[in-house]
Amino acid sequence: MSKYAQGKFSVKNMEKYVGKKMPTYRSSWEMTFMTFCDNNPAVLQWASEPFMIPYRNPLSGKNTIYIPDFMMVYIDAQQQKHAEVIEVKPLKETTLESAKSVRDKAAVILNMAKWTAARAFCQAHGMKFRIVTEHDLYQGTKR
Repeated sequence: MSKYAQGKFSVKNMEKYVGKKMPTYRSSWEMTFMTFCDNNPAVLQWASEPFMIPYRNPLSGKNTIYIPDFMMVYIDAQQQKHAEVIEVKPLKETTLESAKSVRDKAAVILNMAKWTAARAFCQAHGMKFRIVTEHDLYQGTKR
């Protein structure tokens, strides 16, 4: 049994959810982000695990796929529409400076390869890529 919160998210605003399958959260942070997308009136559309992005795993050297956590379309305070691909990750897995262990450092190296591929994918499809950490979710830091 996992020590992390996991389960199926019950979408309340189905007109906004554009995913192909019922959203599954793999952490309480992902559940928090799903709740934000579902309830925030500025979010027009969202999807969980929306697509596959090919990349090369720098640890194994093999070509594989990365499935980002979310895609969302929203309207900002200036009424501009934005589309973003979102990855929810603990800060310790986002930069080598934040990594606390050898395992965290390996995760950072792998994530950097995934996120390089995601940024290229997003640029080619008119979207932005954003990494959301616990600081963004719970401390109201600038996004």
